Amino acid sequence: MLKIEDLVVAYGGIEALKGISLEVEEGQIVTLVGANGAGKSTTLRTVIGLVKPVSGRVLFKGRNLLEEKTYNMAKQQITLVPEGRRIFPKLTVLENLRIGAFSRRDEKGIKADLEWVFSLFPILKERTWQLAGTLSGGEQQMLAVGRALMSRPRLLMMDEPSLGLAPLLVKEIFRIIKEINQQGVTILLIEQNANAALRIADQGYVLETGRIVLQGPGRELLANQQVKAAYLGRSK
Repeated sequence: MLKIEDLVVAYGGIEALKGISLEVEEGQIVTLVGANGAGKSTTLRTVIGLVKPVSGRVLFKGRNLLEEKTYNMAKQQITLVPEGRRIFPKLTVLENLRIGAFSRRDEKGIKADLEWVFSLFPILKERTWQLAGTLSGGEQQMLAVGRALMSRPRLLMMDEPSLGLAPLLVKEIFRIIKEINQQGVTILLIEQNANAALRIADQGYVLETGRIVLQGPGRELLANQQVKAAYLGRSK
């Protein structure tokens, strides 16, 4: 579905991505793990068109995304849940969710997807008319994911969805990510929480200073001694 080939991205002459290649097959959860500054967010920002690469290709279902405008990505059924949530704090929960469906005209389908989002996040249904800025951090993350789902994506990209959340909420967010995937949405997940991400991932890639140094099934990487020592805080 998504194929990144030999992608090079530079900021001010310094290469943030040094020729990375990865693939996300339809129906998979694929995670990209690594330390801060490894290039994880840059990868997503390049896919979505916010960053222009020096060289390489980004293909979605065979189509070159580097020729697309960022505002057209929803029409391509690609949606990003950005780091830091980026909800609209002075709008209500419902208004935020409906903004996610801005490019759609199928009101019946929009209403059905609203109910789907509310089934995933019942707390949002209880707070439909509450201003988004008054929600807790965990609820704002749920709203950010729900808003992304309202565009009915084929590919959902998530940048650090567990960042800043309490451990119980982290567990719930990853459970919901798995459920979203089981309902037919392909997911590319960027996470510092390598343990949680690799547990649910079909495939994983380890990114270090702009290069992919390891790749394989999520569970295999979880058992890899190098990954354990570098990202899971243990070597055995």
